[in-house]
This record gives sequence, C-alpha cells and structure tokens, in this order.
Amino acid sequence: MNVKLKRKIAFALSMGVVTTGIISFVLIALNVGFSGTFALVWLRSWGIAYVVVVPAILLIGPALQAQIDRLIR
Repeated sequence: MNVKLKRKIAFALSMGVVTTGIISFVLIALNVGFSGTFALVWLRSWGIAYVVVVPAILLIGPALQAQIDRLIR
C-alpha cells in the first residue's frame, strides 16, 4: 500500500472519530439530555455513525475534492 493511500485512510479514520463523536454527543445531549443512560446511548450512536461515515469519507471524499479543485483554482 502506498503512502498516499495510507494517509487518506488514516485521515478518514481520524476525521470519522472526531466528527461523529462531536455530532453524536451534541445531538444526543439535545434530544435525550444528560440522563443516566446518556453515555450508553451516546457510545452506541457514535459507533453506528462511525461505521457509516468512514466509508462515506473514503468513497465520496475523492469526488468531492475533485469538484472543489475544479471550482477553486
């Protein structure tokens, strides 16, 4: 596996952890509040979101980056 591909995968995994963690935390806090089950609900939601987002970053990211590169020269 070449270095460029490793960087893309590492970026997708890292960005997935950060973004899904923040968004799921905020949305669970707003919709459920800080109840006794908050941590369990948040971790479950975070895990599901991560599994969905990482492949999306890897699949959609390159096409989106190409579009942005065409728009901004």
